[in-house]
Amino acid sequence: MTSIRPIRNLALIGFMGTGKSSVGRLVADLLHFTFLDTDHVIEARAGKSIADIFAQDGEPAFRNWERRIVEELALRDKTVISTGGGLPANEKNLASLKKHALVVCLWASAETIYERVRGHDHRPLLNEADPLAKIRSLLTIREPYYRQADVLVNAEIRSVRELAMQVIHQFHMAQAAHR
Repeated sequence: MTSIRPIRNLALIGFMGTGKSSVGRLVADLLHFTFLDTDHVIEARAGKSIADIFAQDGEPAFRNWERRIVEELALRDKTVISTGGGLPANEKNLASLKKHALVVCLWASAETIYERVRGHDHRPLLNEADPLAKIRSLLTIREPYYRQADVLVNAEIRSVRELAMQVIHQFHMAQAAHR
């Protein structure tokens, strides 16, 4: 972190299957923060699933929903935000999150992600003949954005609890550094 900024929230970014929702819920519970999953907010507001948004309206419509939600997040305090995997690939989304939140990227290999998400039919970006190749391709595209997080945490072999404790530690360190 190179600039002084308020750290009121915590944003988890990273590819699908890295544990953002599970870790985020536990972190929110332990910090007594609100938990917000951007994908769930989009589904509630759109009145349909992410898969249906992709199928009926297309990926650009989904990304527009993400952009609008991210703008609203700047008004929140004491919130753990779990983002969709592609959300930080929009530089404006990432910059907006960094204005009020410590941005933590949970990272895992393509193979680990594939093992965790295979068989999930609610992942529209993986409706491919070779989902592992698609994961590798998307990781390559998104990695430069993920690496812009304030903190990168390896989510390969740690338990949800271990990851949550690491995220909380990083959050407390960032808050102390900005007081």
